[in-house]
Amino acid sequence: MTPRDNIVALGAGRMGRGIAIAFAFAGHAVALVDFKPRDTTAFDKLASDALADIRTTLDMLSRVGMLAADNVAPILSRVRVVAETDAADALRDAAIIFEGVPEVVDLKREALARASELAGPEAIIASTTSTILVDDLSSAVAQPERFLNAHWLNPAYLVPLVEVSPGKATDAAITARLKAMLESIGKVPVVCAASPGYIVPRIQALAMNEAARMVEEGVASADEIDKAIKYGFGFRFAVLGMLEFIDWGGGDILHYASRYLAKALDSERYVAPEIIGRNMEQGRIGLSTRQGFLDYAGMDVDVYREARLKAFVELLKHFDLARKPVVRRD
Repeated sequence: MTPRDNIVALGAGRMGRGIAIAFAFAGHAVALVDFKPRDTTAFDKLASDALADIRTTLDMLSRVGMLAADNVAPILSRVRVVAETDAADALRDAAIIFEGVPEVVDLKREALARASELAGPEAIIASTTSTILVDDLSSAVAQPERFLNAHWLNPAYLVPLVEVSPGKATDAAITARLKAMLESIGKVPVVCAASPGYIVPRIQALAMNEAARMVEEGVASADEIDKAIKYGFGFRFAVLGMLEFIDWGGGDILHYASRYLAKALDSERYVAPEIIGRNMEQGRIGLSTRQGFLDYAGMDVDVYREARLKAFVELLKHFDLARKPVVRRD
């Protein structure tokens, strides 16, 4: 087996443990570095709890078929918890350092400043913050060109997506290196601008609030709304991207639906953004015009549609909802 880069996660909480599992699963040595000064008893308890939790997760993954039971111990052996007093040794050899301390700007800046002082000159440093913009943290890092945000979605060891947000000072080569490393362990990194909510949390917040609002308004019960999300909303977007779905049905449908909903529900939150109207004016309707948010020029649309439909059928089978046709012979 070829040598694997050493990975450090600052903080031994849920995010650090999830990242540790993801990288250890892929063969990397991972150090969970505790930057909080503790006495020996307190640190030993933290380390024991963290490793026990990781062991429990790996055991669960083995029971659901993600790995063989005899793989659990070797994967766990790649993870160690490091005390604050030994942080320098772990950080010196790290290829990537993921900061995962609590979502407090001052705490993160303090941790990042210290980590960047102790890290080797080639180490990539990434915050996993879900709320703080990269440029609000980058000035704390020595060599800010090697710093960026990498937002993992929980559970980090399962969800493929990692939203990568470079800052103004981030070297493009650092972004490319981090993407390549994430891809090498089976993740799907996407690059986005430094914007509040990144991509998924921003869309997710709207959808979750709207679901809660419908319960509040008595539109349907929580159980019925969740069933609609699972078998309708989620079902479609497990196969089609959201912008791809606009193109699939046609941007004109979204345009008119948005106008109706904004009026019927008397709410500006349903007003379509200007790009929807511009696309209609420019004939960028979607599949029907071979141009939309995506470019379908030169594509065999029939082959593309069939591939997507096949993926939908596989989902039906997953949910045990695929049915044989009724054939009458009378």
